[in-house]
Amino acid sequence: MTNLLRVWIVPVDVPPDTAARCLDVLDDGERARAAAFLRPRDRQRFTVAHGALRFLAARELDTRPGAFTWTPGPHGKPELAPPWSGLHTSLSHSGDMIAAAISTGRPVGIDIQHLVPGLDTVALSARFFPPDEAGYVAAGPDAGARADRFAHLWARKEAVVKAAGGRLWPNLKIAVHGRDVVTCAEPQTAHRVLDVPAPAGFRAAVGLTGATPFTAPLITVTLGLNSA
Repeated sequence: MTNLLRVWIVPVDVPPDTAARCLDVLDDGERARAAAFLRPRDRQRFTVAHGALRFLAARELDTRPGAFTWTPGPHGKPELAPPWSGLHTSLSHSGDMIAAAISTGRPVGIDIQHLVPGLDTVALSARFFPPDEAGYVAAGPDAGARADRFAHLWARKEAVVKAAGGRLWPNLKIAVHGRDVVTCAEPQTAHRVLDVPAPAGFRAAVGLTGATPFTAPLITVTLGLNSA
């Protein structure tokens, strides 16, 4: 496998035949987890998210989407079981969008955030973010700009934490604004972080373990599930 990074941004509301394809490739455990959701939309979100991740991984591994399984890693992050453990994966969802990522060289984390109208982003930033970032959010010229700044920073923090496999809350104070390399508080490791294109009303970011730069020509971001 080449050393690359792929990201998919996928809507929850896919056509029925696409949702059926996603359900078909899930394993028994994933089907049971999907069935446990009481709300149909929650089942759809889970099914499409995990199906999309399987399609994305299978394309890189040149195998069937249902051929592999995930197991909990050292910090609880799901990892592909051998013989597929050389491929790293990550999954996120917010609102009506899903983000999936794979990396063939380094642990990866993906996060997508919906800009939530009416959220008190100034108070939340003051509570969770370092002072400089809280000030950056508060300095937004209007509520929309403040929501965008908040979602931007939150997505970057979550992407890094997911790459590290750590817990979110101890790492919300790490500074990510305007930085290409950030160091988690727990576990204390360096990560690259990059904003990725997302639909209007959303912010997304991806993180890779290690300070080595992203290899730009090998980053692929795809909107939709048309190529699955």
